[in-house]
Amino acid sequence: MKPFSRLWSLAAAAAFLVQANASPPPPAASAPIVNLGYAQYQGTVVQDKVTNATHTQFLGIRYAAPPTGSSRFKAPASPATTPGVQLANANPPECLQASQGVSATNPFRVGQLQSRAADAGPSEDCLFLNVFLPGILGQRKNLPVVFWIHGGGYILGSATGFDGNDLIRESGEGVVVVVIQYRLGVFGFLPGQKVKDGGALNAGLLDQQFALKWVQEHIRDFGGNPNKVTIWGESAGAGSVLQHVVANGGHTHPPLFRAAITSSSFLPSQYKFNDRIPELLYSETVSQTNCSSAADTLSCLRSADVNALQAANTAINRNGFFGTFVFVPVVDGTFITDRPTKLLQEKKVNGKILYSVTNTFEGVAFVNQATANTVQVADYVSQLFPNISPAQAQAAAAKYAGTGTNIFQANGIMGESIFICPTYFLLRAFGGKAFKGEFAIPPGSHGQDVGYYFNNGKPPAFADPGFDAAFSESFLDFAMNLDTNVKHDPINITPQWQQWQGSNEMLFNKTDAGAAVVQPIKTSTALLDRCDFWQSVADATAQ
Repeated sequence: MKPFSRLWSLAAAAAFLVQANASPPPPAASAPIVNLGYAQYQGTVVQDKVTNATHTQFLGIRYAAPPTGSSRFKAPASPATTPGVQLANANPPECLQASQGVSATNPFRVGQLQSRAADAGPSEDCLFLNVFLPGILGQRKNLPVVFWIHGGGYILGSATGFDGNDLIRESGEGVVVVVIQYRLGVFGFLPGQKVKDGGALNAGLLDQQFALKWVQEHIRDFGGNPNKVTIWGESAGAGSVLQHVVANGGHTHPPLFRAAITSSSFLPSQYKFNDRIPELLYSETVSQTNCSSAADTLSCLRSADVNALQAANTAINRNGFFGTFVFVPVVDGTFITDRPTKLLQEKKVNGKILYSVTNTFEGVAFVNQATANTVQVADYVSQLFPNISPAQAQAAAAKYAGTGTNIFQANGIMGESIFICPTYFLLRAFGGKAFKGEFAIPPGSHGQDVGYYFNNGKPPAFADPGFDAAFSESFLDFAMNLDTNVKHDPINITPQWQQWQGSNEMLFNKTDAGAAVVQPIKTSTALLDRCDFWQSVADATAQ
């Protein structure tokens, strides 16, 4: 779920004119220093790759103490005071990574996991963030803040590759951008009763929340307004946004953001922390790190060699069912008080307003296309959701019968049950205070949209300036104004966009001849009916 190809925006023209008339930066601009109290960081001044506008960036700011040693599997803590000035001119080390499941069957159906070889990841000490701002440090104040959470199934990904300068350009130089990292895989999402009793469940989500609190405390030092924060993520990053929307039963206090954006919301099975499958994951982690005979297995895991724990992390994740991710958030009873779909049904949400985009064919990348001639739809449902009953699996298959071949149906089940339908549940929870978009540029697959907003100054495959600006700028206009209709770019081609009324959205597509299509559409009633089905069985799917 790394960003793909990159895009440029029509907003560049306006930004260029602003920069062309700006005064040259003062000599000290080459070494901007910010004092955060616990440390001083020296950033760098850069020129935008498209407009040459002046931006300032701070890469690799530590926002939490190293989650290592006795702090492993615990909630994040404030960093120690560091003397002197720290250079913030390079991307931080990535958190330890794993990979998605590749197994033909779901091991949780039979309650067994099999070990596989694993590779070591980058670093356990990885709780850093990057900050990007327009102009020179101290030049502007009270700008809206975009807080980006990367995707990767909660087991991979990093801040690297997400250049906040792209979002600044697409905003017309109107936002401050924060890009964070958080613990992944077993390090961030180890479940089980032992973790509840002696550690912190959902540590990766707590890292994100800690970074949001860091923004509340420090973003004014970078010209940002802590009262104008929009959280945004793609895939598991969007899933993380969903988690923060329902966090603390929708009553996080004080509020940490005013608006939320989801690009391809990701909501896999989210079991209660001590259900059968989470406890199996804990036991398997203990077994693979030779901690089974320890009197205190969690203490043993804390003292285990990081490479041994990373080997278990990779092995367990790879043994998951094809296209699924094993170490993901759980219902912990405190931060996440209940199943997300239940909290959304009860409209228990943080934030004032929402903007959500889904891609037309979200599921294709997560279904083994080599099984096209053999996949049985009801069996696929049972593999994807191991706690679902045979009758419910058959009912799901019946909902998709007639939509296409068996593999097309499996693609639809994966994409709709885990990405698209949870997005509609999220939209409903905001009671009309929301905007909905669909990204459909062929093939309309998962992650294809990322290169339109994180573009590294380069055009994407469909390099239509009007389309590219309309799509990428919609996110930044929303973050700045809480309304996609309030446009900073006067030549943005997006027509009037009504707030969500249950079945209306904005289509971002192109014609066969290559002309941009940006127009309002009605949501498919058949799709909404299938989503109603998935909501009806959410207790069995653990969503």
